[in-house]
Amino acid sequence: MTNRRRPTMKDVAQHAGVSVSTVSYVLNNSGPVAADRRARVLDAVEVLNYTPNESARSLKRRSASTIGLVVPDLANQFFALLAEGVERAASERDVLVVLCAPEATGAAGSVNARLLRSQRLDGVVYLSGADMSPSSLLELTRLGPVVLVDEQIPGFDLPAVVSDSRRGARAIARHVLEQGHEQLAIIGGPAQLWTAQQRLAGYREAIAAAGRDPDDLPVLAGDYRQDSGMKLAAQLFAGPPEERPTALLCANDLMAIGALQYCKSVGLTVPDDLSIVGFDDLPVASLLTPALTTVRQPARDMGFAAANRLFDLLEDKSADRSADQFPVTIQIRDSVAPPPGARP
Repeated sequence: MTNRRRPTMKDVAQHAGVSVSTVSYVLNNSGPVAADRRARVLDAVEVLNYTPNESARSLKRRSASTIGLVVPDLANQFFALLAEGVERAASERDVLVVLCAPEATGAAGSVNARLLRSQRLDGVVYLSGADMSPSSLLELTRLGPVVLVDEQIPGFDLPAVVSDSRRGARAIARHVLEQGHEQLAIIGGPAQLWTAQQRLAGYREAIAAAGRDPDDLPVLAGDYRQDSGMKLAAQLFAGPPEERPTALLCANDLMAIGALQYCKSVGLTVPDDLSIVGFDDLPVASLLTPALTTVRQPARDMGFAAANRLFDLLEDKSADRSADQFPVTIQIRDSVAPPPGARP
């Protein structure tokens, strides 16, 4: 081969002096081939450095060879853990995963959709973010099956793998209330995201069940990033001391970490001066000082399940398209204590 193009099955056949079908029989172990011909084919494969076109092969056998994974970015450990789960499921089937992180690269969703389309993907696992538009998802659905993970998106009848965010938020808010806190505040997620809506609904349900009006609590919308937790905590503490919260309900761990960062910067002690809870249970949550009380989502399991839902759809277009919901658990650690006035 004197040029730089990728060798084809036809090139292997010509080099070995056999038919293309014979090459196919050898590579796929799908038919009888004489020993001398098999040896010539294998020798040609090695000489030409031939690798099969997995996209074409997957079309013939009606299974996946390459899938896409869209996540906002990988700075959030929760997204990285989801990606690990997807990769584990894909590796068990010898499937390649193409990663796109639109918010990390600064590329528009439509640009990433075009990139994914150019890879001739069999399907996509999609995790929405605050800056990702429905139009980019619509473009992705034209590529093939799409499975949502950790989000459900109005207007799209797509299978999804989620956690019971509402129940988790309700349980952790109840835990804070049981410590005697009356002055609570919420740092929620982006208002347009399903997860943020579910968590806010769970907080409000716990507060209402305690006999209080949830509309009386300050609610600030963050963006699930650490900086927004720090900035919004500062905003909540900018008013008179009597109006400041004694507990913060943060809709994810990164924003809770930002709130902890703010407290340290101004000399507030957690949980003596302020209790803080998060959501996700990132690996770092138990290593913080104080260790963060939070809600654990099984991120790797969710990613693994989402990829397998996608494979099921690729193998059977009529497969179940409902949502799978994973349970969550409360991780009670050191960042919550009774408010100063309620301590003995």
